[in-house]
Amino acid sequence: MHLKDISLINFKNFPQADLQFCSRINCFAGRNGTGKTNMLDAIYYLSMCKSFFNAVDSQNIRHGENFFTIQGSYIRLDEEEKIYCGVRKNAKKRFRRNRKEYERLSDHIGLLPVVMVSPGDSVLITGGSEERRKFMNGVISQYDKSYLNDLISYNQALTQRNALLKDFARKGYFEKENLDLWSARLADSGARIYKKRVEFIEELLPIFRYYYDFVSGGSEKVELVYESRLSETGLEGLLEQSLEKDRILQYTTAGVHKDDLQLLIGDQPMKRDGSQGQQKTYLVALKLAQFDFMKKINGFNPVLLFDDVFDKLDRTRVTQIVKLVSENHFGQIFITDTSRERLEQILGDINIEYRLFDIEEICEKATPKNSQR
Repeated sequence: MHLKDISLINFKNFPQADLQFCSRINCFAGRNGTGKTNMLDAIYYLSMCKSFFNAVDSQNIRHGENFFTIQGSYIRLDEEEKIYCGVRKNAKKRFRRNRKEYERLSDHIGLLPVVMVSPGDSVLITGGSEERRKFMNGVISQYDKSYLNDLISYNQALTQRNALLKDFARKGYFEKENLDLWSARLADSGARIYKKRVEFIEELLPIFRYYYDFVSGGSEKVELVYESRLSETGLEGLLEQSLEKDRILQYTTAGVHKDDLQLLIGDQPMKRDGSQGQQKTYLVALKLAQFDFMKKINGFNPVLLFDDVFDKLDRTRVTQIVKLVSENHFGQIFITDTSRERLEQILGDINIEYRLFDIEEICEKATPKNSQR
C-alpha cells in the first residue's frame, strides 16, 4: 500500500498544497516550525480520522479560515482508494471513501494502516498509564473492529456508571441493582479488551526485542510487561470488591481503564534508567515492532511516518535505522528532518527510490501573494 498524492486546503499552516509521492521514501526538510510535522499529520489524518497531535478538529484549521480539507489517493491491494476529509467549524466532520460518505468514522479505521514515530512518543515513557493504554488501543483498533467496538461500549458504560455514582452521592441514596447493570456491561466488554491486550503484548514482545537489539547492537535487554488486576480475578469481582471505595470517590476505580504497560530496560523502568539515546531507540523499536505486527495482520505494509527521528541518536544507531527501513520488508516511508544535507547524505548511501521536498518552498508557493509580508 502507498499514498500517491495529497491535496491540502487550510490545514494548519498550509493555505494550499498539492504533492505527488514515490512509493518508497519521501522526505521533508526544513527548519523547525515550517510545517514538516504538519504534513505528516495530514497523512495520519487520512488513516485515523483525527490528528496525531491535536484532538480538537477545529484547532487544525488554518488561522483565519473556517474549514480545512485533506484529500489523498492510495494504491491498496492493487486498487485505487480516494479518501476525502473535510472539517468545518461548528459542523460535523466528513469522511468519504471513493465519494461515498461514512456513516461511522470507526468504519474507516484500519483501512489504511499507519505507524507514526514522533518526538511526542516520549510520553509513552515519561507520561502516565493513560498514554500507554492509548498506544495499545490505537494499534489493536486498527486491525480488530470488534476491539474498537468493545472500547466504545466499555467507555460508554464507564461514563454511565460514574455518572450514577455521582448522582447517588448528590441525592443521598443508593440503588445497587441500577449500578450492577452498568457493572455487567463493563465486565463483559472489559474481559475481551483484557484478553486481546494480553495476546497483543505477547506477540509484540519478541518483534520489539529484535528491533531494539538490531539498532542498539544487542548490548541491552528490554522488556514489556502488561499490568492488569484482571490477571488476578474477573472484572465483576473487582468491581464488587471496590464498591465502597467507588461510592466514596464517586468514580470507578477498577477496570481495564486503569491498566498499564511497563517499559523496562533490564529490570528497571526505562523512564528512570534509560539515557536519551536509549529512550529514543526504545520508542523507534516499539514502533517498528508495531509496523511488523500490523503488516502480519493486514497482509500488506502500513505507511510509516518518521518525524524528526534522527535527533538525539548517534551515527551508529541512525545508520542501523536507515539500513532497516531501506529493506524491501518496509514499504512507503515519510521522513522529516531539519537538515537537507543530512538527509541527502543518508539517502545517498543507499540504493533506493526517494523524493526530497523543501517544506519552506512548498509553503512559499502555496501562500497567496497578498498575504505575504
